[in-house]
Amino acid sequence: MKFSEVIGHEQIKQKLISTVRAGRISHAQLLTGPEGSGKLPLAVAYAQYLNCRNRSETDSCGACPSCVKYEKLIHPDLHFMYPVNTNNEIKKDATIKDFIRQWRKKFLETSGYFSLNEWYSEIGIEKKQGVISAEDCNQMIRTLSLKAFEASYKVMVIWMAEKIFHSAAPKILKILEEPPDNTLFLLITESQDKIISTILSRTQLIRIPRIKDIDVLDHLINLKHINPGNAKSITAASNGNYLVARSLCELPEDADLDWKLFRQWMLHLYAGKMDEIASFTGQMAKTGREKQKQFLSISTHWIRKAFVSGYIQDELKGLSGEETDFVKRFGRFIVPENAGDVYHELNKAIFHVERNGNPNLIFLDLSLRLRSLLFNSKTKK
Repeated sequence: MKFSEVIGHEQIKQKLISTVRAGRISHAQLLTGPEGSGKLPLAVAYAQYLNCRNRSETDSCGACPSCVKYEKLIHPDLHFMYPVNTNNEIKKDATIKDFIRQWRKKFLETSGYFSLNEWYSEIGIEKKQGVISAEDCNQMIRTLSLKAFEASYKVMVIWMAEKIFHSAAPKILKILEEPPDNTLFLLITESQDKIISTILSRTQLIRIPRIKDIDVLDHLINLKHINPGNAKSITAASNGNYLVARSLCELPEDADLDWKLFRQWMLHLYAGKMDEIASFTGQMAKTGREKQKQFLSISTHWIRKAFVSGYIQDELKGLSGEETDFVKRFGRFIVPENAGDVYHELNKAIFHVERNGNPNLIFLDLSLRLRSLLFNSKTKK
């Protein structure tokens, strides 16, 4: 994967390129950032650039033997670790090598932009938590102890490093302390706080922020060929998460990015009609987990827009008249005293959806909590 195929993050790309050109490559680097920010594509593009035989000042060539193999994820000196578990086919002692075919398929289909839940769905473990086991770490140590086959550097990409099993952590720590020659470890995480401090202390931290709106918009218009008007709405709703943007692109042309469904939900909560609230929760429970997460993410977007619009008028730019009217009216109920709690409840609901909680209970509980936070006499501006 070339740097030019990674969405945005131009400054980070230049920083990574400069380390290669200066020959100052930290042997263990931790890329940390939110979902949909492109950490995995950045890591692979960096590894490809490092081992490219014809690299330029800005990117790998994409045509040399090393790049060709990297593009297909079949380079013998490129290795991956990722969380796995047993499924209907693999009943016992699942290891990373059992899923390498699915890993390559998922990466190549999505250019490396996929979520942990999408990965779990790909390998059929939706109702389980994946782990990086001690046995996988033992295999990694054996693999990296060998000389490089072709490349200048052996590269080990550890995706979702927070999923390293507790018994495997000492093994990771040992090899980070005494790395084989010319070996690069690229750890990727969305939960830095869940990685043990001794591992963190042995890595160079690279923070990957959300993708800038201008970069998401450019990608949607010029590469996904989305109508500019729709692309602006999708960009605003995605909040720098390309996975959300991509899922919104798959909605019908006349879809309203769920904002009308969000408005309907808020009206039900304002009216306090339990039968309508129950009907809504039942409707959401029938959708898939990714759609539920998507709706909650979009809800967070409209909550933020309604709150910020009271202080920054530019927040209303690009909205239709109907959307602007809704944001202004709804914004009266989002105040400093409740905004943080509202965000917390929405993010907590996303957390429970990700972990296969009962959607009826999740959305009903969330509805009642939001009604209490938003629609009482003390919160109206």
